[in-house]
Amino acid sequence: MNYTHIVFDIDGTLLDTEKTGMVSLQQTIREESGIEVPLPDLYPYFGIPSWEAMIKLGFSNPESAALRWEENFQALMYLTTPFDGVETTLEQLCKKGIVLGVVTSRHRSEFNSDPFLQKWSSFFTCTVCANDAPRHKPHPDPMLRFISCTGARPENVLFVGDTIYDQQCGHQAGTAFALATWGSRNGAVIPAEHYLQHPSELLT
Repeated sequence: MNYTHIVFDIDGTLLDTEKTGMVSLQQTIREESGIEVPLPDLYPYFGIPSWEAMIKLGFSNPESAALRWEENFQALMYLTTPFDGVETTLEQLCKKGIVLGVVTSRHRSEFNSDPFLQKWSSFFTCTVCANDAPRHKPHPDPMLRFISCTGARPENVLFVGDTIYDQQCGHQAGTAFALATWGSRNGAVIPAEHYLQHPSELLT
């Protein structure tokens, strides 16, 4: 398929933020409720909007808990690293004339404060954050926002992500989906048009 536009999720796709996200969530739960939750029990909450995770975790004030999680996440950003080959792949895709974008569950402030994303900002024609669309992933609204922003045809858009939320968002908007297996814990469980072992496979 000749994809003219490629859209990326961030956490678990461009950046390895699993340790940052899980340790900061564990810390937040400890601070807010005094409960120590093992890290493996927190993986289902990785990759969804912070306030939604707090609702699922049963916090009476999810907005406040989500804010605390975001603060703890920022304090632990030094644990975050790009996945191997991401920066080179983004650069080469741009040179090929592919229009690149981001659809993420991060809020705009989290996007803007990330040093890696700021370094790569020139690669992205359109970035859609959690507060840029009426509904978040897995709803199609963020991808539809990207399509509207760029004038892309859905059938020519490939969404690269690591969770079922990404897949559902892309498919409901009419785009193809590629599973970034380097950041996914779900493997072939998630239906996808493409299963990628390394970012550089996007170049071929």
